[in-house]
Amino acid sequence: MKDSFFRSMTWLHTWVGLLTCWIIYVIFFAGTASFFRDEINLWNQPAIHNVQAQTDRVAAQRQQIIKGFDYLNQHAANSPSWRITLPEERIPYLVYGYAKPKEPGQRRSQFVNTQLNPNTMQALPPFVETKGGNFFYRLHYQLYYLDAITGRWVVCFASFFMLLAIISGVVIHKRIFKDMFTFRRNKGTRSWLDAHNLSSVLALPFHLMITYTGIITLIFMLFPYPALTTYDKGMRGFFNDVTPSNNVTNNAQGSADLLPINTILDQVYTKWPSADITRVQVSKPNMAASTVTVLVSPAKALRDQSPWLLFSGATGELVAQTDDELSSSKALYESLNSMHTGRFATPLLRWLYVLGGIAGCVMIGSGCIMWAKRIRERNKGKASFGLQLVEGLNFATIMGLPLATCAFFIANRLLSPTVAGRGEKEVTVFFLAWLVVAIMALLKRDRLQWRVMAAINALACLSVPAINALTTQGNIVSYLLNKQWALFIFDAVFLLFSILFLVQTEKLRTASSASKKTANNLTNNKKRQKHD
Repeated sequence: MKDSFFRSMTWLHTWVGLLTCWIIYVIFFAGTASFFRDEINLWNQPAIHNVQAQTDRVAAQRQQIIKGFDYLNQHAANSPSWRITLPEERIPYLVYGYAKPKEPGQRRSQFVNTQLNPNTMQALPPFVETKGGNFFYRLHYQLYYLDAITGRWVVCFASFFMLLAIISGVVIHKRIFKDMFTFRRNKGTRSWLDAHNLSSVLALPFHLMITYTGIITLIFMLFPYPALTTYDKGMRGFFNDVTPSNNVTNNAQGSADLLPINTILDQVYTKWPSADITRVQVSKPNMAASTVTVLVSPAKALRDQSPWLLFSGATGELVAQTDDELSSSKALYESLNSMHTGRFATPLLRWLYVLGGIAGCVMIGSGCIMWAKRIRERNKGKASFGLQLVEGLNFATIMGLPLATCAFFIANRLLSPTVAGRGEKEVTVFFLAWLVVAIMALLKRDRLQWRVMAAINALACLSVPAINALTTQGNIVSYLLNKQWALFIFDAVFLLFSILFLVQTEKLRTASSASKKTANNLTNNKKRQKHD
């Protein structure tokens, strides 16, 4: 009975892992990059590379908001909405934005943003259009070129399979603690098994947490039925019930000047004396129905949504606010969401998240390669269609994503700032580079092909900081000297991966030479035996 149970769990672990491993690899890869979404956005915008973080950032917020209201009243008094986005620890610039009136058939208003250096309050050079870190964030949870809901369903099913693979993997691990300290080099399939075990066991708590909380973030899409059966308006009715609503200004008619923003800020600072304001949003400015929403940072609280206060813009009356004390269920949901996104994370904790994500990629990739190697050994080198498909997907995913990522950042530097749809073209370059590797996988998937691709990836990773140095006013040396740590680490990471791919290239070369030498020795021995 016991042997049968373990065989069943092994079968389950193998097949639920194999069927979705390539999608899960993409999710982990893009999700890991997303933990530094703000830093990627910073690197992709050379206009803000020299903007220094404010030392008195929180203390300067009141004056920045007051000047923002003066600016928007002067330039966009009749706009349907305003938005002031204040600098944060990882976002060094200030934004004053307003919405243009909607065109016929337009779903959302187009925003006109003015970015400023918060230290000088001078306008920054125009930003280039780029997807930046937001591309990896959206790729992580809804894929791309798919309808958003369809993409999220695919990610959810893959996450369920991942959770099953993790749980069944724990069950079949008879030496789970010993595997934390076991890695045998140059042992063929055994080495891949050790890499799979080591990466999975060391980061097991992270893998469980990130997979489970990832499913929780989309729980209302997966299980809408309680809300649909309880509320007449379904999910909209549910969210209206749990979210504080504005019932005061909805029916107000006519125009009315906005109250001086100082009156509203006094109320904010009375309630939250040390408030770190992240955004101020104004709906219907200079109308009787106008509202001013002030959002503040949740600091280190395990809370996914920013606390906010909603005021009447005409009277200054507080008309709605988030709950100061969350219910047990809402606190649990918010904390699980914030654990998944890592929004509360300190720099050290964010790096631990990244290392956990890299371990996840190693776990998935080594498992895929190990399965293919085992099947090829059992078949004595003969490859069925299924095995060729797995090997091709392994090659295309594991070697294609790094090249596509490098191509994305190189495109950011080489595409003209004035080209139409520039951000979407960056994404197109990403997928075209990935497609090239997929085509290579169709043609050949042997050790030589992996070696060639490793060398190409080494060159591509090296090209990112090199092209950045040639096309901007900074480089990895100047970033280090000027203590621009985010930019320095970005370039340094690509240099590190360039070195790692060079090491892989050399290892594949020596392994190929050893294989040829062994094959020649076997041939010579056979010839000698025949001669004798």
